Amino acid sequence: MRTLESAGIEAPAALARAARPSPPPAQPASLRPVGGRPAIRQRVEFCTAADGTGLAYSCVGSGPPLVKTANWLNHLEFEWESPIWRHWIEELSREHTLVRYDERGNGLSDWKVADLSFEAFVQDLETVVDAAGVDRFDLLGISQGCAVSIAYAVRHPERVRSLILYGGYSQGWAARNDPEELARREAMVTLTGVGWGQGNPAFRQMFTTLYFPEATDEQAQWFNELQRISASPQGAQRLQRALSVIDVRHLLRKVRVPTLILHSRDDSVVPFEAGRILARFIAGARFVPLDSRNHLVLAQESAWPELVGHVREFLADPTAQ
Repeated sequence: MRTLESAGIEAPAALARAARPSPPPAQPASLRPVGGRPAIRQRVEFCTAADGTGLAYSCVGSGPPLVKTANWLNHLEFEWESPIWRHWIEELSREHTLVRYDERGNGLSDWKVADLSFEAFVQDLETVVDAAGVDRFDLLGISQGCAVSIAYAVRHPERVRSLILYGGYSQGWAARNDPEELARREAMVTLTGVGWGQGNPAFRQMFTTLYFPEATDEQAQWFNELQRISASPQGAQRLQRALSVIDVRHLLRKVRVPTLILHSRDDSVVPFEAGRILARFIAGARFVPLDSRNHLVLAQESAWPELVGHVREFLADPTAQ
């Protein structure tokens, strides 16, 4: 069982939890007012994957279930007040029960895990939805969560009402085999091992600038800190390697559920063309380009209300053309 301290990081008291041989009691509910609406609650629960890995998940809001597949660098508690994730959580839980979880190897899920394979990521999604007690649901994938969502939807089409893929890809950066991207990514993996857990955020700022070139100071500082507390340097390296070799091209034509695909035109993390490939090979998929440079659309961008409009319309009736 990993702790922040074992990674050489002093854990903030609000984020610390005891080591556990088995799933611990649920975390107390966190409350947050949302505009004019009553406060919404987040309660962190734990479940165990088939290989014994502890996975943290939460359910927020009420209404039909909407499951968000984990993506690189999640932290259920730290995201709760995040200037980067807050507007996503509030919007997605407005009319749905939003289920989110921390990927194995980061966040509140176990860090020290032997298996960081794509198959393990898909099985973790299976474990979480069963633990959360949801039967048929809408499935949201963001970044590499798109590939995991695609694999799940192909395996379990009877459980997925609709599929929303944002900023995703069918091939990881190593599988895309672009020489320029390979050189840049390899350098980033090396630097992760050198500077990830240091108090000085200079190394982590490299990732922040790439992912969020238009972030405010508050947003940039938050993402810098997320990197420090969400994974150890070695874990972050392993996760980057695992995600780099993802390849679900052979599954795209097998997707049989209504699919909405959105992608920022000037995303520097996942090429815009990667989103277009998803739309090209998933039958009947709708594709929405967004005018943004950020990997995740931020609240202050004009692309945000556009994204919300498309997602709301799609969730209301995924089969409408």
